[in-house]
Amino acid sequence: MMKSHMMKHRSHALAPAGVNRSLTLMLAVLATAMLLLQPLAANAKGAPESFADLADKLLPAVVNVSTTQVIEGKSSMPDMPQFPPGSPFEDFFKDFFDKNGGGGQHPQKRKATSLGSGFIIDYRKNGDAYVVTNNHVVEGADEVSVILQDDTRLKAEIVGRDAKSDLAVLKVHTDRKLPSVGFGDSTASRVGDWVVAIGNPFGLGGTVTAGIISARGRDINAGPYDDFIQTDASINRGNSGGPMFNMQGEVIGINTAIFSPSGGSVGIGFAIPSNAAQVVIEQLIQYGQVSRGWLGVHIQVVTDSIAETLGLKKAEGALVASVIEDGPAAKAGIKARDVILEFDGKHVNEMRKLPRIVASTPVEKAVSVKVWRDGKIKTLSVMIGRLDDDKEVVASADEQPKGKTAEHALNELGLTVSLPTAEVLQRFDLADGVDSLVITDVDADSQAYEEGIRAGDLLTEVNQEKVKTPADAERVVKAAKKDGKRSVLLLIEGQAGFRFVAVKLQ
Repeated sequence: MMKSHMMKHRSHALAPAGVNRSLTLMLAVLATAMLLLQPLAANAKGAPESFADLADKLLPAVVNVSTTQVIEGKSSMPDMPQFPPGSPFEDFFKDFFDKNGGGGQHPQKRKATSLGSGFIIDYRKNGDAYVVTNNHVVEGADEVSVILQDDTRLKAEIVGRDAKSDLAVLKVHTDRKLPSVGFGDSTASRVGDWVVAIGNPFGLGGTVTAGIISARGRDINAGPYDDFIQTDASINRGNSGGPMFNMQGEVIGINTAIFSPSGGSVGIGFAIPSNAAQVVIEQLIQYGQVSRGWLGVHIQVVTDSIAETLGLKKAEGALVASVIEDGPAAKAGIKARDVILEFDGKHVNEMRKLPRIVASTPVEKAVSVKVWRDGKIKTLSVMIGRLDDDKEVVASADEQPKGKTAEHALNELGLTVSLPTAEVLQRFDLADGVDSLVITDVDADSQAYEEGIRAGDLLTEVNQEKVKTPADAERVVKAAKKDGKRSVLLLIEGQAGFRFVAVKLQ
């Protein structure tokens, strides 16, 4: 009797009175689902209880970077007052102002100092330790010092700096064994991961802040190779050049810029990814400068309308607006209007990705390039050249067309064009030697105006055909309309260079 009573009591505990069979089944399903979700919950990473252990480990390797620059300027003393000739005060005041540098006669030298951040990397050679920081921290500096966590000040030498990536490497010599940090894989970091930033904000010394990765691949127009990690970890003035760490204590970014109307942190900071920075840093240490690959093309974004005009299924790749004469691309047979879809086995899903891929490609390496041309993919081989920052590219021009004609309106495009006559060239302040049509007016209600085409720009091609007279342009536009085309592709040359613009026919 006792045994049956216990069994009865237990069954009541599992299925209370009044619960029907369907509800019991639903509860069982929910219980099973909770069991299946337990491994996922166990794998989820919560917020760390403290960053103290990580900070203790990393702080000694983060340094303050102090720079001094000598600036010449006029003295703040007022000019010497004027006296009548022979006045007894004239000689007195002249001696006084000469001794004190007044009167604007003697430029005064003063030292301007600034502070930034940096970190010691695990690379040592002949007793020298290397420090990574931002180029803008040390640019123009006459003296650079590195201040360790214990306030030891070491004189630093600039090994090399690179303005395009905003990176610099310093070298300090000491018999001490300095702590250092290593790089991690920035591509493995995900949006939402915890990060720690350490630096010298407002000159306050080793300051630790924490946050998460807010976004990746940010382009903030800081340079041609922008690919920043965005974070909400507090980054302020003076944090420039400091490291961004993951939870394993590896450097995955170099804190470089902030978005701030006031100059203080508003939760939007940007760091150079470690994978991009390492290539630059290694070259600066080895050669003192950076060698980048060069393709020799001007490129632009492939918009939906351009993709439709060229027969691409979707807007992707980099559209070649022009090819530099005798450059690697020209020698390989790459042409204007080609869309580069793949470079050295790497898919080019958007235009701004191509400059980074090319720049990181070794010089004199033969790479395969897939381009979209005339409705199909063509594979070419390109020998990569060396990017020369000092090299200027000058476009050659043919003899100016002779003869004068009235301006002609291309109503289907909302444009008015003219031959490059002397009067037209003077009106728009254009150089002699222009062999393209000059756009003299743009309808403000047209798509051409919305796409940024303006009077004074040059119209070089319409639908991949060279146009040298208004009649040429009119003929190509009429033919496109007759063939049922909804838009035409224009090659425009403006102040920013060549670019393709797809304009719908009105």
